[in-house]
Amino acid sequence: MHNRFDYMGQNMSLSWLIPLVVLLVIALSIYMINKNNNDNKTNKESALDILDKRYANGEIDEEEYLKKKKILKNR
Repeated sequence: MHNRFDYMGQNMSLSWLIPLVVLLVIALSIYMINKNNNDNKTNKESALDILDKRYANGEIDEEEYLKKKKILKNR
């Protein structure tokens, strides 16, 4: 006598693969979106930090510092 699973063969063994791939794609998409959002926030803060350091070291004058700081905050 045949077992009822004999008729499913290879199709049954791979049926879990499609949902797994879909879940992995969703998880990877969420990760990439969050990573991209965090990178954008860090870049704005880093630009202001660099500007502050340049002003503190005397590389740029107050007028240029204030102008660039205003530009960076409005982005």
